[in-house]
Amino acid sequence: DRSDGSKKIEFADIGCGFGGLLISLSTLFPETLMIGMELRDKVTEYVRERILGLRVANPGQYQNVSVVRTNSMKYIPNYFEKGQLSKMFFLFPDPHFKEKNHRRRVISPHLLDEYAYVLKVGGIIYTITDVEELGEWMKSCLQNHLMFEPLSETELDADPVVKLLSTATEEGQKVARNGGQTFQAVYRRIKPASQENS
Repeated sequence: DRSDGSKKIEFADIGCGFGGLLISLSTLFPETLMIGMELRDKVTEYVRERILGLRVANPGQYQNVSVVRTNSMKYIPNYFEKGQLSKMFFLFPDPHFKEKNHRRRVISPHLLDEYAYVLKVGGIIYTITDVEELGEWMKSCLQNHLMFEPLSETELDADPVVKLLSTATEEGQKVARNGGQTFQAVYRRIKPASQENS
């Protein structure tokens, strides 16, 4: 509702599901604009209704959060400019188990190039899954990318967002209820050494 054109979206929750993380982040970072990107029509509509309901019940709150139905794997560069985002979230993405479908995974070497473009230096990618093989895959893609480095244990402990990864989403709560294990990889966007002097 605010027409402050100078503010831009800083957080993107890719495949936001039912919006649990966005809702938690909205009150944790009330001055930060954030968007959920979801492919499924009905789920997007549900999140939209959920946000509107929260705005009515809590006047002045949840104005910083929104949702859009889109295929972020195809269109992410259409939504954000270079270095716009400070946080990107990939929570419990579709594992696409079959090898021929690995190209559809939302974390891949090719897509990390696009995410590195829209993330500012120092921006953070958060990933979590309950599928060990996918966890290893995402970690390995990030580890092998020149523009990302892992956060240290101390940084992870100090980041209030890390605690939300396994508790804020419906998927994460289900895994916790079933006593499942989760695998997370949290990486910072860096300037590659080759560009240090440029």
